[in-house]
Amino acid sequence: MTTLAPPPGQESARRSHRAGPPADGGLNSRARRLFTGPEDDPRWARPALWGILLLATALYAWNLTSITGNTFYDAAVYSGTKSWKAFFFGALDSGSFITVDKPPFALWVMGLSARVFGYGTWQLMLPMVAAGTGSVALLYRQVKRDFGAVAGTISALVLTLTPITVAITRDTNPDPILVLLMMLGAAALMKAVRNGRLMPLVWSAVAIGFAFNTKMMQAYVVLPAFFLVYLWATNVSLGKRIRNLAVATVALVVSSAWWMVIVDLIPASSRPYIGGSTDNTVWDLVIGYNGFGRIFGASSSVGSQGNGASFGGSSGLYRMFNEIMGGQISWLIPFAAIALIAGLVLRGRAPRTDAKRAALMLWGGWFVLHFLTFSLAEGTFHPYYVTAMAPGIAALAGAGGVLLYRAFREGSAAKWAWVLPAAIAASSVWAVVLLQRVSGSGTLYTVAEIVVAVAGVASVLGLLVGRFTKRHRLMGFAALAAVVALLAGPAAYSVSAATSSTNGTNPTAGPSTGGGMGGGGGGGGMGGAPSGTKSGTKPSGSAPSGTKPSGSAPSGTMPSGSGSASSSSTESGSESGTSESGEQSTGGGGMGGGTQVSSEMITYLKKHQDGATWLLAVSTDQTASSIILESGQPVISMGGWSGSDNAMTLAKLKSLVKSGKLHYIIVSSDGGQGTNSEIATWVKAHGTAVKSSAYSSSSSTTSTSSSSTSSGLYRLDASDVS
Repeated sequence: MTTLAPPPGQESARRSHRAGPPADGGLNSRARRLFTGPEDDPRWARPALWGILLLATALYAWNLTSITGNTFYDAAVYSGTKSWKAFFFGALDSGSFITVDKPPFALWVMGLSARVFGYGTWQLMLPMVAAGTGSVALLYRQVKRDFGAVAGTISALVLTLTPITVAITRDTNPDPILVLLMMLGAAALMKAVRNGRLMPLVWSAVAIGFAFNTKMMQAYVVLPAFFLVYLWATNVSLGKRIRNLAVATVALVVSSAWWMVIVDLIPASSRPYIGGSTDNTVWDLVIGYNGFGRIFGASSSVGSQGNGASFGGSSGLYRMFNEIMGGQISWLIPFAAIALIAGLVLRGRAPRTDAKRAALMLWGGWFVLHFLTFSLAEGTFHPYYVTAMAPGIAALAGAGGVLLYRAFREGSAAKWAWVLPAAIAASSVWAVVLLQRVSGSGTLYTVAEIVVAVAGVASVLGLLVGRFTKRHRLMGFAALAAVVALLAGPAAYSVSAATSSTNGTNPTAGPSTGGGMGGGGGGGGMGGAPSGTKSGTKPSGSAPSGTKPSGSAPSGTMPSGSGSASSSSTESGSESGTSESGEQSTGGGGMGGGTQVSSEMITYLKKHQDGATWLLAVSTDQTASSIILESGQPVISMGGWSGSDNAMTLAKLKSLVKSGKLHYIIVSSDGGQGTNSEIATWVKAHGTAVKSSAYSSSSSTTSTSSSSTSSGLYRLDASDVS
């Protein structure tokens, strides 16, 4: 796509005249190469890479302390800093009553950062920013190895400016960690393909196994491409390839299942309830809520009941291009698809072990598998999931673009030489369509639309005129104009994501997307990361006045806006606990769902905790997580994210009360059904209702929920249990 890749003869001549002494293998030489790159690199390559990495870091970390993260994961990380048991299981509360609905690897990464540096916004965000920037650097290295510095640079820039990647990297959801681990798996796989050795393939499997322990079945989406590429392109005998894949499969199973097996072997009475499961096992979570439930929309898991299609639009091949998803990921999908097909055709007569074709197969498989999975999934779907597809699109844009440019410039494969202008034209037109959708949303998008139109036309005309007149310099400028045209729209969305407040639960880039609940300024109180204040301080604006907490409160604030203890929703909570308009439902079973929990109530609870392990028991994770962050105390979520988990039974509640581990419970006045109704009835019959006048005043009440649902706080003591 650019003349920065000269013909082989010119490239060799220029490399031979690079300034600087020959490498002496010493420390100074290695340090110099870190900043200037290998001796055979073009002069501009390494400075360009450093510039892109700086841009990525700036976008991901801009105004870091104001980032509103996902309170669900924030609370779990905080609990993990207080209890190694909670840390290992990924428990929502430090008392380890219930886990989050994901495996804990991303929580471990953030938790270790918080344990080393103290708990706060930047401490939680540091691993996310590092993962995002690391993925950019890793993609550059992988694409450059097979297609050159130009392709690597373009790919790194495309990934950096993918809007949804910017949005999710500025959050505490686990996806940036997932993407980095998958990228590490791809890098190890390609090394195994090149040298035919077993260990790189094993390490690739281990990386995907850790990705599984970050977000379960989503990590496996790329596996068909991994297996196919290794089986097809590795330069060893077929028998050895099959044997190596078998060994790697064992490594994959072990690295994926070890945590699950350990947890499921521990007696249920000695560990937290597995949030999101129907039978208190991680295995059910794997095959249900975090597995087939996401694809088919219905399974044995309660988590699949909320189809959640409204967060990304209806399932179907058009989903990635609809008004919610289009601006997040689709800008370069037309170009990537064309480049993949044309690139494979151009490499059609290469040997089976051709490295370029193997790379195209890998990144093309990565792109296609994610595209089909996300487009056709009928279960819960959030826009930020598609950040996992971004590396495939970015790699194809860089690698495929360079292949198409060389074919166009050199006149080889004449019937494909004209594909490049067509691909640029199609993608530029699509970018204008996307920007037209948000017309009137701000000057930034208007300017981007003009830039796309002007640069796109200039690029196509420049390429055609340059080809007919044999003016290679003109074609080079036209290729650079194409890069500008294709990245102006994503850049505008990315800048918006980096400079505007986004929904911590369901982050998206660009203007508000309605049903997607994203965009600048969206979701203020829907989730929040700590404010990044110094470790050990109380949450600003919400700590109980006049009452010293019995334990360190998290060093941060409640979600900006209201400090809501029940308005924050989790990834899961937003999936079926939130309506399309963003209004949160009361949640399951009537045990504190939609309950008003004020800062004054929390002050009262801490004053009268009387040595109990848990400050309070409430209905859902949404409510519990925000109270944990505000109070710094363990809080029981009796029903998981929707109030429908069977985590709390009447027998278990009685046991906790009798042992003095729990004194307070919130029960909604509208009751509930099933076990929840049984608990609510028993609490009302045996507990002592706490009047609101005991903890609030008519002149000063800080409400932490916008819900008007009638609710009640009850005190229970051992004497209340018969």
